[in-house]
Amino acid sequence: MRRLLVVAVALSALTACAQPADKASTAKVATLVSPSAPASATVSPKAQRPRERLDTTPEEFEALLGPYNKCMSDHGGIAKGSTIQQERKKAEAGPAGVPGRQTEKFDEANKICEPQYYPLPPWEKDPANPEAKDFARETVKCLKEKGVQYVEIGEDGLSIALGGDQNDPKSISMGLDLIPGCERDIAARRQK
Repeated sequence: MRRLLVVAVALSALTACAQPADKASTAKVATLVSPSAPASATVSPKAQRPRERLDTTPEEFEALLGPYNKCMSDHGGIAKGSTIQQERKKAEAGPAGVPGRQTEKFDEANKICEPQYYPLPPWEKDPANPEAKDFARETVKCLKEKGVQYVEIGEDGLSIALGGDQNDPKSISMGLDLIPGCERDIAARRQK
């Protein structure tokens, strides 16, 4: 279930990234910080973002989402007592499949909150890591060595695609079970 949430958020992040930047907001950022500003004013929003680890449990991930969920709630993206998953479903279920006001509110809040508070992926899988693609290749190699027949690197060069064109249930099941162990083993070898 956590992987589906991560995939859903990644897809929404990709669509948000594809939109052109607002020229006014870029200018504001460039003019807000002056040499006399206190150090706390110059801290990048990314500095506030927690980083997920390869061994992060679902409970730990939910805890990492706390500041993001609060920000979304504060900006009207989710209702109090609701979850991100529930709000995404509501937003996507607009009348006759047409995104409605809920989608706009969610997207507006997400544009503010995600860059500041949504947990960064584990460093081994972060697109900012120049070795992330190597990590993905090593993970695929490990999975194949353990008997996963249909596994390859995803189109983004970082994710793992299981099941192939056949959508092989055995490869998908085995892969999902074996990925965490392979990733931990590879990360441990790299730290030595």
